[in-house]
Amino acid sequence: MISRRNIRVKVMQELYALQSREVDGVQEKANPVEALKKSLDLTTDLFVYLLYFITEVARYAEKDAKLRASRNLPSFADKNVNTRIAGNELLWRILENESFKKEIAGKTIAFEDTEDMTRKIYLDLASSENYKHYILAESRDKKAEKDIIVFIFTNLMLPNESFVQHIEEHFANWDDDAEMIDQLMMSYLQRPGSYNLQQMVGEEKWKFAKDLLVTAFNKRAYTLELIKPKLKNWDSDRIAALDMILMQMGVCEFLYFETIPPKVTINEYIDIAKEYSTQQSGQFINGILDSIHKDLVAENKIHKIDFKQKA
Repeated sequence: MISRRNIRVKVMQELYALQSREVDGVQEKANPVEALKKSLDLTTDLFVYLLYFITEVARYAEKDAKLRASRNLPSFADKNVNTRIAGNELLWRILENESFKKEIAGKTIAFEDTEDMTRKIYLDLASSENYKHYILAESRDKKAEKDIIVFIFTNLMLPNESFVQHIEEHFANWDDDAEMIDQLMMSYLQRPGSYNLQQMVGEEKWKFAKDLLVTAFNKRAYTLELIKPKLKNWDSDRIAALDMILMQMGVCEFLYFETIPPKVTINEYIDIAKEYSTQQSGQFINGILDSIHKDLVAENKIHKIDFKQKA
């Protein structure tokens, strides 16, 4: 479920952390591979909590109805709270998903302030025009069922400063993972039954993550030798730290990851650089990696598996 691009970002962040600790003179005690594994596990924990929170908001309609009906002098509105969303088809596809139930059963999902925050988001939902339109529909439309669940996440949770603060207090990885989680959630809500939350990082992708981290770290002196001649008038010490790390990772993929086409490698690191480094980084990294790739091809140092020819 977590893509190779997500993994590249995680590896980049771990390499940056390793480099920062070296510059600061901090002795490295933690195993970087273990640190990467923990980082990926935290991404899973964050994702599962957000998914759980969405379901709690949708199901709060029933709780709200019971609370309002139990008042001493309930009004007509109190007695007639619409609980249509509690039967939302997408909601129940999530709730009945075996991997979701396993996650909920296997770890502590809710925090002390979860219910209070759930109620606040639900009240925002109940007062929205989207929700009013949804509960007035005569039949259940598959698109409408999905749209209201997506609306909870994208329009009520993510833009809400109080909710973001709530997440930041419980998940230190929110700042690093926010955009990735947004993409993962949109993908999951399209086809919840097709994802195994216990395998957000499968064996193949974990091997890729581990190998990329170890290779980029161990081969950094060699990859730097290949990069430096391409910098022309640039002092390597003045290159943005993330740019250098991304270029070194890209060179490693050229040389040591035989199943990844060079064009894919270059495009991936261009996009990551644009997102995480400076405005000029994408074009800069494109030029350096493309030049190094041409040299390596000319020197017959790149050997990739062509699956089309093998087939």
